[in-house]
Amino acid sequence: MPMPAEDIARLIKEALPDAEVEMQALADDNDHWLARVTSSEFAGKSRVQQHKMVFAALGGRMGGELHALQLHTSVPN
Repeated sequence: MPMPAEDIARLIKEALPDAEVEMQALADDNDHWLARVTSSEFAGKSRVQQHKMVFAALGGRMGGELHALQLHTSVPN
């Protein structure tokens, strides 16, 4: 079952409360997403560590409910 953008954003914000999450559909199937996530919690962390934080927020949903998620992470200016 596909995962709506609102659910993905909610899970990320629950794990990273200050996160700004912008979702963009990469296909018209609720299954392929681009998430732009900005959070101060990323400060001092490598891109890989930042992505791991986001994937941890999604629990075990990657590869199941959520088929594909492209990530762009950043620290606020």
